[in-house]
Amino acid sequence: MISKIKKILNKKNKSKIICITAYSKNVAEAIDPYTDIILVGDSLGSVLYNYTTTRKVTLEQMLEHSKSARLGIKSSLMVVDMPYRTYPNKKRALKNAKKIMQETKCDAVKLEGGSSIIKIVDHLVKNKIPVMGHLGILPQSVKGKFKFKGKKNNERNKILNDAKLLEKKGVFSIVIECVETSLSKQITKILKIPTIGIGSSQNCDGQVLVVDDLIGLNESKIKFVKKFGRVKNNISNAARSFKKEVLNKKYPTKKYSY
Repeated sequence: MISKIKKILNKKNKSKIICITAYSKNVAEAIDPYTDIILVGDSLGSVLYNYTTTRKVTLEQMLEHSKSARLGIKSSLMVVDMPYRTYPNKKRALKNAKKIMQETKCDAVKLEGGSSIIKIVDHLVKNKIPVMGHLGILPQSVKGKFKFKGKKNNERNKILNDAKLLEKKGVFSIVIECVETSLSKQITKILKIPTIGIGSSQNCDGQVLVVDDLIGLNESKIKFVKKFGRVKNNISNAARSFKKEVLNKKYPTKKYSY
C-alpha cells in the first residue's frame, strides 16, 4: 500500500497519472493494466442506480461494489470514496474508514472538502489511513446544477488555501473537479503532491474519468467527457445478433451444445 502511494507521489512533474473509476470485477480487471489509480467512486449512484445525487449512496453499496472491484485489481492503487454522512466527525470517520479499508482491502479513501473537514483528515492520517482529497465541485454538497469553480476571486482563494491545507495535513493527492484552468495550473504548481483533474484542464498531474463515460456506455453530455469507446453500441449489436440467431435457429449449434 505504502509503496503504491509512493509510486503515485513520485510521478509528480514526471509523468501523468491515469485514474479511472470501476464498480465491478470485470471492469476493474479490464482497465487495471492501463491505470495508476482505480477509484470506486460514489458516482456509482448516478451511473448504476440513476440517483440524482451522490448523497443517496450508502456505505453498504460502496462496500459491496468495492469488494467486487478489488477482485479485478492487481497493480493499480485502489481508492474508495467515503459516501455522504460517513465522516460527520472524527470518531465516525475513523470507524467507517477502517471498515472500508478492512472489508475492501483498498489502499486509501477519498473525502470531499477542505477547511470544513480538515480536522477529520488530520485524524485519519494520524491513524495511518491514507487520504485522497477532493476540491472544486463537491458532488456530495451540490444542490441543483453543477457550475465550474474558480471564476470569482474569493472562490479561487478558498480552493487554493484548502489545497494547501489538505497537503499540510497529509493527503497524498487531490482530485480537482471542474476548476478554472489557470487556478488548476496554479494549484498544481504550488503543491508538492499530485493533482488529478476532472474537467480542470491538462495542467493537472493526472486525469480521472468515470468509466461508463469513457467507454461510451451512457449518454453523458458533460463538457469534459470524451468517449474513447462505443461499448453501448457493441452491447446492442451483440444482443441483436444473439436474438437473430436464436430466432433463425442458428444458435446453439452442435459446437455450443453438450
